[in-house]
Amino acid sequence: MRIDSVALAVFVFFFAIVTVVGFYAARFRAGDLTQLQEWGLAGRRFGTVVSWFLIGGDLYTAYTLIAVPAAVYGTGALGFFAVPYTIVAYPFMFAVMPRLWNVSKRHNFVTPADFVHARYGCSVLATLVAITGLLATMPYIALQLVGIQVVIGAMGVSGSGWAGDLPLILAFAILAAYTYTSGLRAPAMIAFVKDAMIYIVTIAAVIAVAGKFGGFGPVFAAAHAHFTAAAAAIPKPAAVGSVVLGPKGYWAYATLAFGSAFALFLYPHAITGLLSSKSGEVIKRNAILLPAYSLLLGLVALLGFAAIALGVVGKSPQFAVPGLIIALFPPWFVGFAFAAIAIGALVPAAVMSIAAGNLWTRNIYRVYVRPGATPAQESRQAKLASLVVKLGALVFIIFVPTQYAIDLQLLGGIWMLQTFPAIVTGLFRRIFHHVALIVGWFVAMVAGTLMSFSQGVKPTFPLSLGGVTINAYIGLEVLVLNLVVTAILTVAFDRMKLARYADRTTPSDYRSSHERSPGVA
Repeated sequence: MRIDSVALAVFVFFFAIVTVVGFYAARFRAGDLTQLQEWGLAGRRFGTVVSWFLIGGDLYTAYTLIAVPAAVYGTGALGFFAVPYTIVAYPFMFAVMPRLWNVSKRHNFVTPADFVHARYGCSVLATLVAITGLLATMPYIALQLVGIQVVIGAMGVSGSGWAGDLPLILAFAILAAYTYTSGLRAPAMIAFVKDAMIYIVTIAAVIAVAGKFGGFGPVFAAAHAHFTAAAAAIPKPAAVGSVVLGPKGYWAYATLAFGSAFALFLYPHAITGLLSSKSGEVIKRNAILLPAYSLLLGLVALLGFAAIALGVVGKSPQFAVPGLIIALFPPWFVGFAFAAIAIGALVPAAVMSIAAGNLWTRNIYRVYVRPGATPAQESRQAKLASLVVKLGALVFIIFVPTQYAIDLQLLGGIWMLQTFPAIVTGLFRRIFHHVALIVGWFVAMVAGTLMSFSQGVKPTFPLSLGGVTINAYIGLEVLVLNLVVTAILTVAFDRMKLARYADRTTPSDYRSSHERSPGVA
């Protein structure tokens, strides 16, 4: 493929702007970046507007912009599960996350594992929560780099060996440098640029598609014809997609939506974005305002059908949106759009690496390596860990087949859901015994991983119940197993009078200052 010099020049221009913004971000609401609270959480000072951009930029990643339309392109209606799941996630965020912010602020918690340690008094349980977050984050960061890799390749920049990977390595080096120097302030400032560009690209693409086909009716008709022809050509119709979800897909669709919604705000990067807010009320306001991104996501998903209608063909479904953009727009806008997608990878990748650095520092390094670490030592460790995580993700992408990386990412939600009993239930009641939580976590993690690998590392597993087979999201299936095992063992351990460790939190810690002092304005 010939290099598109115009598109590449525009791409590099906007990437350079973002780089400058990333380094300048250290001055934004400046604080002492040698302190972990400042580097990793920006001093918990972000208001509603900044938090809206940061959390939105954190959750709606380049892989979302590539993978959701790719899923629709490849599987049809099932790929739209991502739209209702984001809608379900925000009521969960409204009800649960302000409590986590309140208790974290009062006890100086930086990670969810910090909260688990204080709530249950068990360092082992907290470490397992931290390891789960690290495990799920690594392939997630890698897939942000896949988004950059896809658009760079679509502009014709390719090669063999290190020459082909050089643009990705440069992008990684830039990301690593300004994340190290500016901390969470860098993705917060870049999110303003990223979100504006993404909205422009999405709206322009939807208008261009509607103009080309005279509306979306012909787009749906072309997609229907495509999937019908595919079903006729393959002896297993269930193996191909459809424009309208069939009865066999109902359980998969519903459970993927609900399970993903519950897992979303358990990811370390999502919690890091939330804890950087200046109050629990900011989180509540954003839970109301963030569904605006779901409207954007719905439009992005439709681009998968539009790519089918335009006859876009690539090495993988991930080429659906880049191919669509190349077919619809002049080179200068292609460069702008691809820069938006690449920048959309930088924001979440930065937050993910910061969150991983926080987990390593607070829940492994400070607990097992240097218990008496100073705040400055914590910050330095987090910075170094964030570099190592990004480097690991880069190596993963270069040396491991992309499809395998994608499959591993699908396990992320399954794994993160198994921290639900310790984190979410713990925010309301200290019901479960810490040993029971450890056993329940272990059983569910092993079962979920084996079930996923038995299906070719896929997110759903067919369960036979009373003669009826239900193909549902593995994360929810093993979460039920986790809760059952944990509940039974909690009753058993309490009857055996197996001691519980002390709870370092109090009921008032979970309420805002206004709730604790109703008479104070």
